[in-house]
Formats: sequence, C-alpha cells, structure tokens
Amino acid sequence: MKTYRIEFTQKVPIDMNTAWDFFSSPSNLTKITPDDMTFEVTTPNLEHTKMYPGMIITYKVSPLLGIKLNWMTEITHVKDNEYFIDEQRFGPFAFWHHNHHFEAIEGGVLMHDILHYGVGWGIFGSIANALVVKSKIDGIFDFRFKKVEELFGKF
Repeated sequence: MKTYRIEFTQKVPIDMNTAWDFFSSPSNLTKITPDDMTFEVTTPNLEHTKMYPGMIITYKVSPLLGIKLNWMTEITHVKDNEYFIDEQRFGPFAFWHHNHHFEAIEGGVLMHDILHYGVGWGIFGSIANALVVKSKIDGIFDFRFKKVEELFGKF
C-alpha cells in the first residue's frame, strides 16, 4: 500500500494553555471541520473531556457524495502542551496516523500537523488519491486554517 505524507503549519496569536485547551478537546473537532463533511462526534459525554492515551473517539463523517461513514480513532500519545497523536482504528482510510504538535513562539503558538495516510485499493487508490482524496484533505486543512483565524485572530 502506498502511503502519503502531508504537513500543515499555522501560527495562532493565543497562549499555549488556550491552544491546548481548545485543540485537545474532542468536542471542538466539529467547529474546525467543513460543514459539507457533516462531521459528528458520536462518542457520548465528551463535552468536558481532554484527550488521553488510549482514548477512543467515534464519528460519523461524509467525506464524499454525502455518504455517511463510521470512523474510529484512538489517541495513542499525549504530552500536554506539546503534542497528541491520533490513529484510525477503522474508517475511510486503509491507514491514518496524525501528529498534532504545538510550540510556544513569540506572540502565540505554532501548530504543526504531520499526517501519514493510505487509501488502499492498489492502483485504484493511487488514482483516487490523485483525483479526490489529497485535494479533499487539503481542503479540510484550508478550512481549519480559516476557521482558526476566525476563532482566535490572525497571527
């Protein structure tokens, strides 16, 4: 299976505690995901829960053509105010490993995402990635970038 790597960075004019509090809360994922994905966290009682190693989070998501899919991720690693890692346990990808890093910088926080993913399906997956999947992922992170600026301001 071919795997892909994408990196995203964003500077946010907030302190580390505010950044960590927002991004380590699973219930905030819906706030930074495009509406057309109809992203819904289905794990109950997460409103005041922070991510921890071993945490399982379930979702419903419609990445393409409005087709609803179940998605489950596990938070495998957490170091408060530095990083967390989520990995897909089942869902739309053959492989998903997403690092979320946070670094205090002058005037705010630098967020750095490193995403490794695989589509599966051999050559058909490579074609799907080239035609649809990569641009969809890029669009999700572009949306997140703009939404984070709306919520916290421009750096």
